[in-house]
Amino acid sequence: MNAPDVATRRPAPIEPAQIFFSAHGRISRRTWWLYGVAAILGLGLLLTALLRIAGADEDTATAVASLVLLWPSLAISIKRWHDRDKSAWWVLVGLIPVIGGLWLLIENGFLRGTPGPNRYGDDPLAVR
Repeated sequence: MNAPDVATRRPAPIEPAQIFFSAHGRISRRTWWLYGVAAILGLGLLLTALLRIAGADEDTATAVASLVLLWPSLAISIKRWHDRDKSAWWVLVGLIPVIGGLWLLIENGFLRGTPGPNRYGDDPLAVR
């Protein structure tokens, strides 16, 4: 059996724990949509429902779910900003009313990251 050609290897996939809890590295738009939007939304709904079933009122359940998912959301967004070759401080753009959320959505969800390696790591889409 022949080993795959080195030129056709993709970077090793990032483990979910690293995606959710580490602020280092870069992630692609696809990973951001899957983990930063779909997974966080699903986990938030699930956690809120479980807390409501356990007897928490709606406001408390929402607050606890938001607090639990705060760091994973930030870590995912930081890695996406890194892919755009921007500092983690750019997550604060989301605090600007109305425009901030739109800006974050466009930058993280629709614009391609910098091609090739940048100061935050290798291109997650690069074929090696």
